Amino acid sequence: MASLSLKAITKQFGDIMALSGVDLDVKDGEFCVLLGPSGCGKSTLLNIIAGLISQDEGSVLLDSQPVDRLSPRERDVAMVFQSYALYPHMTVSQNLSFGLRMRGVPKPEIHNRVLETARLLRIEDLMDRKPRELSGGQRQRVAMGRALVRQAKLFLLDEPLSNLDARLRSSVRLELKRLHRQFKGTILYVTHDQVEAMTLGDKVVVMRDGRVRQIDRPETIYARPADTFVATFIGSPEMNLYKGRLVSKDGRSHFQGASFSLDLGNVQLNIEEGEVELGVRPEDIEIGQGRGGTMVVQETKVEMLSNVGSVKYIHARLGQEGLAVCVPKDTNLQPGQVISLYIDPQRVHIFHEGLRL
Repeated sequence: MASLSLKAITKQFGDIMALSGVDLDVKDGEFCVLLGPSGCGKSTLLNIIAGLISQDEGSVLLDSQPVDRLSPRERDVAMVFQSYALYPHMTVSQNLSFGLRMRGVPKPEIHNRVLETARLLRIEDLMDRKPRELSGGQRQRVAMGRALVRQAKLFLLDEPLSNLDARLRSSVRLELKRLHRQFKGTILYVTHDQVEAMTLGDKVVVMRDGRVRQIDRPETIYARPADTFVATFIGSPEMNLYKGRLVSKDGRSHFQGASFSLDLGNVQLNIEEGEVELGVRPEDIEIGQGRGGTMVVQETKVEMLSNVGSVKYIHARLGQEGLAVCVPKDTNLQPGQVISLYIDPQRVHIFHEGLRL
């Protein structure tokens, strides 16, 4: 396996800046996820690492050695595509062994590596079938197996689960996590699905418009988003975000929004007054008078409830602004009911000019 370093990677297609000065370090054996909306540059970055396209500026290093002038074959990188890309006229066994045969690996070694990979993926009973005889999940396992059998330095996965239905996608995610723990390979995984990113990644790289917005562990990105884009992109329902001002009263900071105010208590901020945005996640809002007795609003009307089984989401309004609140599944509320809300000041997120304070 290998470590990966990207230094100021830039790529432009005509007038479109696909990547702008991307820096990234992935440790040997780390599972790193590139997360972002469509068109943010994730797949372009993966193709540059694989050598399928060249960057305009910057450098790609494997084990601290630049590989920019090496062909895809010479980089020893394995890639799994969204479309599976299996050879339809070959059996599963032939698909798994094809890359090794092209590299002139001895037949006994090919046989052993194919069997080992098939056992790892639990597809031993599919070896004589062709792709058209497989389900979507089985095809995905074969596509992964064709990469794993290579025993490459680096594995690049480009939205490999996006063609699967939700239930199967969840199952294969767990399989992929199990596989990584077993073979301990270095993986760079592209997705626009935040659940995949938070579930799979040792490290998550949030991207937008060709730039990296935040790199950190999944739990840190969720708890301390670097800016308002990351704050609202991570989490479902997304973080409640409100524009307003910081004002100082009696030596304490207060948030003054269009529809409510909040005493921030002893929260330490870098500025005392000015235009800010306040964010609070749905699960950090309580119904009724909370600890310390701080009320956000005395009367908030419930508009709708979403029951997702394990919890319920209340959809209400703060003046003209929407609000989502996560409550236990046995909470008994009805649309039109008036409730009071409490927010712990220690659980809010304050942003100034889009960046976290």
